[in-house]
Amino acid sequence: MNLLSALALLFAWLVIVGISWLGWQLIRQNGRLLMRLEQLEKRLDALEFGGDEQPIGLPVGNEAPVFDLPDLAGDRKSLAQYQGQPLLLIFFNPACGFCRELLPRLAPVSPSPQEERDRDQRTMGPNPLILLVSVGDAETNRTLFSEHKVTCPVLLQKEMEVAAGYKANGTPSGYLIDADGRIASELAIGANALLRLAEAKGNTNPKTDLARNGSEREDRFSNHSVARSKIKRDGLKAGTPAPDFHLPRVDGQGELSLSELRGRQVLLVFSSPDCGPCNALAPELEKFHRESVRGAASPSPAGQGRGEGESSASLQVIMISKGEPQENRAKVGEHGLTFPILLQQQWEISRRYAMFATPIAYLIDEQGVIIHDVAVGLEPILELLARSAANQSLEVVSA
Repeated sequence: MNLLSALALLFAWLVIVGISWLGWQLIRQNGRLLMRLEQLEKRLDALEFGGDEQPIGLPVGNEAPVFDLPDLAGDRKSLAQYQGQPLLLIFFNPACGFCRELLPRLAPVSPSPQEERDRDQRTMGPNPLILLVSVGDAETNRTLFSEHKVTCPVLLQKEMEVAAGYKANGTPSGYLIDADGRIASELAIGANALLRLAEAKGNTNPKTDLARNGSEREDRFSNHSVARSKIKRDGLKAGTPAPDFHLPRVDGQGELSLSELRGRQVLLVFSSPDCGPCNALAPELEKFHRESVRGAASPSPAGQGRGEGESSASLQVIMISKGEPQENRAKVGEHGLTFPILLQQQWEISRRYAMFATPIAYLIDEQGVIIHDVAVGLEPILELLARSAANQSLEVVSA
């Protein structure tokens, strides 16, 4: 009986030890998996964020670039008029989906009529005044801001000339500017980062609060600053090989890649169907395209690999747009566009070309290398068109 009891006790201990060993092995294995996941996360962070990279945007402490712009009523306003109070300067685009998503969240922090009167009498509260710099026509902006009950002052830039001076190449983005007219935060990108700045008190020290109020990502990387991201946002430079792409055509005639156009110069334009400057640019692009086609050999016969709008012209206009196919086709019909228009889903090709903005354009040579730095906005793109037209005329004369 004692022997049986001892054997039973020994067996019980063996079972306990076995289960404990198995549990320990499972814990070790899970630990290894967690460590590998952590290492993978760090490697992803290293790819996305650069610890030694200089922040994008203007440095904290710099004097904010001055500007003088009309408001929605047509009255001129300058940055100097707002000196003496902290500002949250937000760059906005009515055609930007992220900007439209920001509006309902911006309304609660917009000043009330009483707060506007207090500010007029220079009895400002601790929070910064929100000042928006938008693009597009006054009526479109008035309608949009009125619809969402956003009462912040809105100024209008023609293209992106003021945003360019602030090194803000995307929307929505912005800075906190202190009462002395100096940059008081890193460039904030996205709704969450901007709203955090909107709640910043006027007497805060931006350098100590920067981690809390900086431009943080709104996804799983939300504890990192977008300003430290390794993703380029200031455009590719001349001499850079143009990234290839393979995208569907809006007209439904298959797909087109950049590599298919080797041997011809390409004017690559990024556009959006709701972008006002893009719509102003479209007829000019079509005019240039038609003149280029007329001055070149006849289009290749059907079935030779070129779709409608593609010709043997020495310079081919290609547009990459975003949005829904039907709204893009409506713009094609409205402007009578015949050059190829391709559709990216979101910003995947814009990301490769290092700028999240429209309209922008690159001139790419016959070997697929970018000839000029990125042209941003209507006027710079028209200048690029004029230069390209002049070069084509010289080539014809030389021939």
